[in-house]
Amino acid sequence: MRRLGMAAAAAVMALGLGFASLAEARTVRWSASGDPNTMDPHSQNVGTVTMVLQQIYDALIARNADLTLRPGLATRWEQVEPTRWRFTLRQGVRFHEGEAFTADDVVFSVTRALQPTSNYGIFVDTVDRAERVDEFTVDIVTRVPDPILPNKFASVYIMSKSWSERHNATRPQNTRAREEMHTVRNTNGTGAFRLASREPDVRTVLRRNDDWYGWREDAPGSATPAGNVTEIVFRPIGSDATRVAALLSGEIDFVLDPPLQDLNRLRQAGNIRVVEGPEVRTLFLAFDTYRDELLYSDVRGRNPFKDLRVRQALYHAIDIAAIQRTIMRGQSIVTGTLFPEQVNGYVREEDVRLPHDPERARALLREAGFPNGFGVTLDCSNNRYINDEQICQAIAAMWTRVGVRTQLKAQPLAPFFAQIQRDDTSVYMLGWGVPTLDALYSFQSLLRTRDGRPGNGIWNYGRYSNARMDALIDRMGVETGAQRAETIREALRLYREDVPHIPLHHQMIPWAMRSNISIPHAANNQPYFRWMVVN
Repeated sequence: MRRLGMAAAAAVMALGLGFASLAEARTVRWSASGDPNTMDPHSQNVGTVTMVLQQIYDALIARNADLTLRPGLATRWEQVEPTRWRFTLRQGVRFHEGEAFTADDVVFSVTRALQPTSNYGIFVDTVDRAERVDEFTVDIVTRVPDPILPNKFASVYIMSKSWSERHNATRPQNTRAREEMHTVRNTNGTGAFRLASREPDVRTVLRRNDDWYGWREDAPGSATPAGNVTEIVFRPIGSDATRVAALLSGEIDFVLDPPLQDLNRLRQAGNIRVVEGPEVRTLFLAFDTYRDELLYSDVRGRNPFKDLRVRQALYHAIDIAAIQRTIMRGQSIVTGTLFPEQVNGYVREEDVRLPHDPERARALLREAGFPNGFGVTLDCSNNRYINDEQICQAIAAMWTRVGVRTQLKAQPLAPFFAQIQRDDTSVYMLGWGVPTLDALYSFQSLLRTRDGRPGNGIWNYGRYSNARMDALIDRMGVETGAQRAETIREALRLYREDVPHIPLHHQMIPWAMRSNISIPHAANNQPYFRWMVVN
């Protein structure tokens, strides 16, 4: 790994931070299969985007390595009234281009996240408005009491109001329209690293922001001491074999998504460390249950997926144990529910799958009026989730064997998301993380009927709609305690019975790195380079 020059090291030491000496200053070369499709902090709420943006931008509330909440750009917050939260802001913070951080930036950013082109509406769905109290105090006024608002605000990045206005970026980029604007390739945050250069699909370089307040707070002796990385060079490498070869040769230092089939090989390499753990992410299949006739099917004048029996048939057709054993190599947790047990609201009794039963699948198709089956196209990514294309290939074959002749369309992350976000799909596979660690986030984003309100059905691209489910979701947004827990349980039961999705598994996520690197392994699959130490 490349050491920084004497001048850079001296500049760090001059700050009196102590933990970044000449011997510790390091560049880390990082790789993953996919590249962010934008640098706009409110445009795309997907992991490949946030994995880079969370190095650059801060939220009012941050997370520790164990995902518990901690102060970010706000030093404290309190619910002063049932529908009013007050945030006391950190003073002395500057954006990377020099603008002073104030309450005006918070009001602007929250308002921006509420706009129609934002994919972050789920985090501000209850917000009526943001109010400036004084230069370093902001009130967030909600339409209804929101007991989990701090969990949501840990995902709302804060932008410079003046910088955004100067670059005509007062609203988020419209990725559905493939809009080009300044925030697609440029950033201006307050975070631990600043963007130095950006070549989409080739290389993104971040450099340490020595003025970041967190370096002083994560000092030696703290639960998670500050790291010593001074430059991050991110290179997306789509080929699994090439990515692993680059790690083994020393060309790359850290791989976020090593292929499962190479884990044993990597563990046996003397200079590589593999760390792993469960991710708060669930893979599932979702149907178009809205259209009267599917876009990509040979059925005319009818939508098979509106029939519960067809959805159940395709569920019974999937041999999830075979997928876990042969494709995931044991690195998955099979599930029958919407989110893993780390999420508030999980109920083990509702985590039950329909059994693998091809004969039952064929019988259900006959009962539904499809004795000869039908044809359909399955949409999947091929560089976003662990072995995503292989999983879809296996499912397509399983469905075909029971009579649903399935053509697979697998494509890279950017065109795949652009397609499904236009509702241009009949059935698709998606992986869903839960950054708030609360059930409402998943239910509201994935299953609530779209009604134009922020967050409602924002990722419901099958346009599933059930009035009973909507009522339960709305209730869990305002209830507390045992009453809320029972509402979530009832919604999980309805999810299991109505089969709007076919849940598959929760991912187990391995990271691979050079043996001289240490970094906390986070269950949200986000590498926090501010805590990485290179020896």
